[in-house]
Amino acid sequence: MNITNPMQDKELMDDVLTSQKMMTSNYSIYANECAGQSLRTDMLNLLREEHEIQADLFYQMQSKGWYPTPPAEQQKINQTKQKFSQASM
Repeated sequence: MNITNPMQDKELMDDVLTSQKMMTSNYSIYANECAGQSLRTDMLNLLREEHEIQADLFYQMQSKGWYPTPPAEQQKINQTKQKFSQASM
């Protein structure tokens, strides 16, 4: 097998994290559509496990500087709070 352009670690982690996000989205839909409680419980357990995997990947990427999360500006935080407090009235 001739691999001419193997994925680098960052690219691979990006791909895996994107896949995990898609899986959690799908499991959430599946759990919402379960008619039986037992199956719903199983789907919710799988969803929780997938969220844990996704969080682990995120923290690994963040620790390597591959997923920077700059702090939010206080003005933007206040605007968002105001927006959502008006929506709930």
